[in-house]
Amino acid sequence: MPRRLTATLRGWFPRPFAGLTKRNLLREAGAGVTLLAIAVPLNIGYAQIVGLPPTVGLYALVLPLIVWALTVSSRQLVASPDAAAAALVATSIGGLAIAGTADYLSLVLAQTVLCGALFLVAAVFRLGFLADFLSKPILVGLLAGLALDILVGQVAKMLGISVPPGGEFFEKLLALVTGLGAANVWSAMIAAGCLVVLLLGRRLAPAVPWALVVLVLATLATTLGGLEARGVATLGPVEGGLPELHWPVVAWTDWAAVLPSAIALFLVGAGEGLLVSRAYADKRGYRVDANRDLFAFGLANVASGATGSFAMGSSTARTAALDQAGSRTQFPAVIAAVGATLLLVFGTGLLEHVPGPAIGAVLAVAVLPLLGIGDFAELWRRDRAEFAIAGVCFGVTVVFGSIVGIGIAFVLALVNLARRAASPDIDVLSLDEYGASSAEGLPLGRTTAPGIVVVRLAAPLFFANGTVFQDTVQRTVEAAEPPVRHVVFDMEAVSDVDITGAEAFARLRSWLLEHDIDVSYSRMRHETRERMQHLGLLHGEAVHHSNREALAALGARPNPRPNPGPNPGDPNP
Repeated sequence: MPRRLTATLRGWFPRPFAGLTKRNLLREAGAGVTLLAIAVPLNIGYAQIVGLPPTVGLYALVLPLIVWALTVSSRQLVASPDAAAAALVATSIGGLAIAGTADYLSLVLAQTVLCGALFLVAAVFRLGFLADFLSKPILVGLLAGLALDILVGQVAKMLGISVPPGGEFFEKLLALVTGLGAANVWSAMIAAGCLVVLLLGRRLAPAVPWALVVLVLATLATTLGGLEARGVATLGPVEGGLPELHWPVVAWTDWAAVLPSAIALFLVGAGEGLLVSRAYADKRGYRVDANRDLFAFGLANVASGATGSFAMGSSTARTAALDQAGSRTQFPAVIAAVGATLLLVFGTGLLEHVPGPAIGAVLAVAVLPLLGIGDFAELWRRDRAEFAIAGVCFGVTVVFGSIVGIGIAFVLALVNLARRAASPDIDVLSLDEYGASSAEGLPLGRTTAPGIVVVRLAAPLFFANGTVFQDTVQRTVEAAEPPVRHVVFDMEAVSDVDITGAEAFARLRSWLLEHDIDVSYSRMRHETRERMQHLGLLHGEAVHHSNREALAALGARPNPRPNPGPNPGDPNP
């Protein structure tokens, strides 16, 4: 194994539970109980969204949580299945196998392991930046589409209406609308009561695990009132016992079939997880390593797939709840894992009579923030183009599903990136100013001094803007009076040059020389100079340390102006 990789991996296994002391041990243990109380009902609900038994959701609280706590750099980020991951799994695997069958479970496990492998590869090759490729408008639209799909299913569960598991959004919506006449009144009453308690309780006492409270109360009401006999659906017998280690055995074609959805899970999980990890590290004053967090996500997902559960992402809500409880370490994850183990061994009988409408209410409240109504309103106020991107992602996800939504999101991200990169700031510097002055709105033929143009591209020179830069400089030179005889390229902001950009620059340089215009450079980075020499763009032209030096060499002098005194931070003294 290469020495660098060995050192990298050694850095990803630090002393666990950083920040844990004797003084905060009791508080951290209490936060672990809180985490367990929040996680049990939600994980059971997410397992039902996926189309798997309740115990599958509980399995994610055992080995994956322990692996996560021992390897992650963040002291607070909580790893868990979440609503977005559950919806992605359900919609992607639902088209490949029938929910609840052995083949369906095998595909879910294969998808989870493959997702974990993608996290590990991204960590080893330091590809965390890929997660940032999904901008906020794209994530807002994508998650809102997934949330709406979940809500339709949960509203049906709250009303006691049967909808096709794993079906398309409009198929579920049609089943919900046509089944309204057969809705169960008792189910609706339980769901309404749970919603009132959840929404009011979260506002009045957010530290209380209201999801657990409503499940306990609803279970008591269902059992004491004999509501199962009146048509209220319950979980039924829940299989107990610890998860067993096994590897998903599927055909190679099935591995290929789940790859696109595994990539989608990786991107959404990494994008949200790294953002939340960084936000809490900044808030609480400690450092995190994004690539080590990716490594922890990878190990947690592999452990989840190998113990019979589904994809692990990050939970913003659970992280916020533990932060509010005063937790500053990963020790609560271990406490929650121990509690989940005890529940699986001794307490699954307690889950048998939990009513489905109550679970639907818990999940509906949990996914409601994913609709992003406030985010859509903010995008509308601040940037209509970004709002349109979010709207397209939302519509595509609802109509065509999560995988197509992710694909369209990437296309939109590329289009948005290309649109911005293709319109870089190209500045013509004034003779009497240190900084740049944008040429936009100024006469096209503006020059720095008679016969001299100092031009600066405020971006790397690459395929998206090379031709734009070439055309802009040519038009500026052609329109100048008197004719331009010297062009100085200020290279301060050009951090890289690719092949296509180099070809455009070579054409521009040839055009300038054909018109008897000399070329020189100023403020060129050492790396950029080596890159341009490698690409054959430098042919002995002068390279000056500053624009003033370049202008002095050409016989130009700045206009006199009041001297404010020396500025040590001035990049061009």
